[in-house]
Amino acid sequence: MTLAELNRLPPTGLADALQTCCGSSAWVEAMRGIFPVADRVTLLQKATIIWNDLSEADWREAFTHHPKIGDIASLKEKFASTSAWAAGEQGAVKEAPLEVLEALAAGNEAYEQKFGYIFIVCATGKSAEEMLALLQARLPNPPPQEILIAMAEQDKITRIRLEKLLAA
Repeated sequence: MTLAELNRLPPTGLADALQTCCGSSAWVEAMRGIFPVADRVTLLQKATIIWNDLSEADWREAFTHHPKIGDIASLKEKFASTSAWAAGEQGAVKEAPLEVLEALAAGNEAYEQKFGYIFIVCATGKSAEEMLALLQARLPNPPPQEILIAMAEQDKITRIRLEKLLAA
């Protein structure tokens, strides 16, 4: 869809389109308020500004709209509306050796137990081994530091998905 087409969507259609980019309802609502948008740069800048101004609860809500890295079953079931994008973002995981997938599963479990949300990483362009290394490197982080890293990763994901939305 073009930016002009996005600008012309009715409120519910716009909300649905934005929801595919970020699962925070507060972000979607705030983003709806900036339309019509003059250009792509403004759209991306506003998306980040709005994201950064949200609460931790809003960030955590967005995280719930992602499958765990490597969890192909949940990609297909729970996240049907964004599964094609998520599968592409996590494409390298499908090629990973079993021991890497098992380590990712164990790391995801440890991460979720420690922080209370799934491991969020902008997976685009990363191998399963790279994502595992990032997960293992971030696991020792204190929660106040990790939430900021996770929210920055979500911002990257959102921006990529906004670009994909405009390319569709």
